[in-house]
Amino acid sequence: MKFQPETAVGVNSITRHEPGRVFVGSTPFEGALVVPWVGTVQAWGVAGFDALAPIHFAQLLQLKPELVIFGSGQRLRFAHPSLMASLIKAGIGVETMDTAAACRTYNVLVSESRSVVAALLQA
Repeated sequence: MKFQPETAVGVNSITRHEPGRVFVGSTPFEGALVVPWVGTVQAWGVAGFDALAPIHFAQLLQLKPELVIFGSGQRLRFAHPSLMASLIKAGIGVETMDTAAACRTYNVLVSESRSVVAALLQA
């Protein structure tokens, strides 16, 4: 699926999503990744949904988002709340959706100048 977002200069936008791959700008990324509204896109270091641990969500605190969009892969799967406890305790909102929907939602929030992070699983 190809997107046509309108975002400010210097802001990360997800321009395309395919099974197993996400494009941020013109750069393709495979595997789990973290897409902050600004800054460097980075590998997330999660082997898959069943490998999620509290540390994976806690590392997102360093980015200081107001909201995290968790893309759970090709289908919607909800992580146990205990995995996201550090974000919840810090007052950071977390929304879960399949990765394709997470990419679209992330772009909408970025276009509204929101401090959002997409944490995306591909499988």
